[in-house]
Amino acid sequence: MTCPSCGSQNAEAARYCGSCGGSLTAGCPHCRAEVPVGLRYCNACGLPMPGHPRTDAALGASEAELWLPSERRLVSVLFVDLEDFTALAEALDPEDVRNLQARYFEAARSIVAHYGGTLEKFIGDAVMAVWGAPAAHEDDAERAVRAALEMVAAVGTLRGAVPGRRLRARAAVGTGEAAVTPGVEGQGIVAGDLVNTAARLQAAAQSNTVLVDDTTRRMVGDAVAFEPAGLRALKGKSLAVVAWHAVGVAGERPKGRGAKASGRGRAA
Repeated sequence: MTCPSCGSQNAEAARYCGSCGGSLTAGCPHCRAEVPVGLRYCNACGLPMPGHPRTDAALGASEAELWLPSERRLVSVLFVDLEDFTALAEALDPEDVRNLQARYFEAARSIVAHYGGTLEKFIGDAVMAVWGAPAAHEDDAERAVRAALEMVAAVGTLRGAVPGRRLRARAAVGTGEAAVTPGVEGQGIVAGDLVNTAARLQAAAQSNTVLVDDTTRRMVGDAVAFEPAGLRALKGKSLAVVAWHAVGVAGERPKGRGAKASGRGRAA
């Protein structure tokens, strides 16, 4: 076997180079078997080995990233979108729509970063953000809810909508276990039913409100004021989800849902 580091020849059964001490095997991310360095595919399970230049070229960089190993983590997922954005876009000039979206996305970036989250992706007029991956904090669920409240409030202050018509948003936060793949680019780092549940919960939220699932409410505790929102039958879910309205930071309860909680909370 040829050492990829120094080019020396070694016995086929060798695990380390006898000349430089470099590893002659790599761990398969799929079956965890030891695979000789340089193989394009695992000789135990037959799946592609990420990191090999020919394999990555054949798959494409983003596809190769999908084969990276994932791990289970407790995360909080936030979804926010603009209400009636399709009708709004129809009533505005395309350049005005683009400028409005730019301000919306910039506000999202700023707020998510302030609360130590990771901006996962933009999907049309929807924003997805994650707390707990790649970095984790003890109060990730609280950070996500605070960010949701602030984003809904911030949307109401954005200018550029149809005259006499205020922009509105709706948001949701779900917390639970998900499969996390650190280090990927251009693909979601979080996957699992939690993501679908959070997205469906956001779609069920009313204008200018933030819905959370029961796990999020329990983890946030008294740091945020909540009101019961009942059982929600979400599309594609076999069981109804217990939902709660996040109405404001504790001690700073707003007069109406969607009103801005004064001051930003804990930062990263």
